Amino acid sequence: MLIDQHQRIHNYLRISLTDSCNFRCAYCMPNEEIECMPNSNLMSVDEIETIARTFVGLGVNKIRLTGGEPLVRKEFPEIVRRLAKLPVELTLTTNGVLVHKHLELFKEAGIRSLNVSLDTLDPETFFKLTKRNQFQQVWDNILLLLDHGFRVKINAVALNGIIEKELLGFVKITEKLPLHVRFIEFMPFTGNHWKSDKVITARQMLETVQTEFDTVKLVDEKHDTAKKFKAIGHQGTFAFITTMSEHFCGTCNRMRITADGKMKNCLFGKEEMDLLGTLRKGEDILPLIKLSIFRKHAILGGQFTQDYEKADADKIENRSMIKIGG
Repeated sequence: MLIDQHQRIHNYLRISLTDSCNFRCAYCMPNEEIECMPNSNLMSVDEIETIARTFVGLGVNKIRLTGGEPLVRKEFPEIVRRLAKLPVELTLTTNGVLVHKHLELFKEAGIRSLNVSLDTLDPETFFKLTKRNQFQQVWDNILLLLDHGFRVKINAVALNGIIEKELLGFVKITEKLPLHVRFIEFMPFTGNHWKSDKVITARQMLETVQTEFDTVKLVDEKHDTAKKFKAIGHQGTFAFITTMSEHFCGTCNRMRITADGKMKNCLFGKEEMDLLGTLRKGEDILPLIKLSIFRKHAILGGQFTQDYEKADADKIENRSMIKIGG
C-alpha cells in the first residue's frame, strides 16, 4: 500500500489523458491561445497501461480518467478498454458534449458513474463561460446517461457573480431527476485570476438553498470530498466541495498523473515526479511513486493554510487546471 508520513493510505488514481479541450472555460484554461502539448509529450496508450498497472500493484482500486477533456483523445476507446481489464473501479470526468458517441463503450467497460462538468443551466451563460454554443448537447447527454442507468454527478464551480443565480435552479433539477450536483468552491490555479473575495463558501451557498428548500444532511463516507445534502422529497442530492473553507486533507487518498506523465501527490502541490521520463529510460518508476507519496504535505500541498483569505495566488507554484487534469 501507498502510505504517506501522515498515515494516509492512497488507493485512488486520477489520470489525465490530454491537456486539450473543446471548451474554453477561463477558470481552467487561462486564455484562448494556450498551447497544448505535442503528442510526443503525452503518455502513449501502452505507457498509460503500464503506469496504471504499477499503481494497481500498489493497492490502487479506483481510477478516474480526466483531461482536458478525455473524450477528445483519439485513443480514448482503446485506453478505456485496456484499463477496464484491471481490477479497479473505472470512471471519468467529462464536459459531456461527446458522451453520446461512447455510451456503448462505457457499458462494455463497466463504467457506471460519470462526473459531468456544468457550471450553469442557462444556455447564454454557458456560451459566455465555455465560448461554445453546446449547452443543449450537454444537457441531452446528461439525460441520455440517466436513461441508460448511469449515476451522474454534475460538477459546478461556484463562480462569483454566477453561482448566486444558479444555486436554486441546480437544486430544483434534483427534484425530478436522480442527479447529484456538487458545488465546488473556486480554487486558485495558475492564470485563473483567483482572489479570496471571489470564493463563495459552502456555508453561504447552503444558507441560500435553505431559503427555498427544506434540507437534510446526508452521511459522508470517509474519503468523500463532498459534504452531501438532500432537499426533502427530491430524487437527487446536492453537495459542496469545501476545498477552500474547510479542507478535507486529513483523509485524502488521491494521486494524480498529468497528461505528460508527471505524478502530483496533491492538486495544489508544486512538486512533481517524472514517471514518464523515467519509464522511457527503461528505469523503475516504483521508487519515484513511493517517494512522492512519502513527501506529501499534510494540507493543501504545503502552499497555503486553512485560512484561505490570506492566500496569495501569485505565490502559489502550480500549473493551470487544464495542465494538471480535472
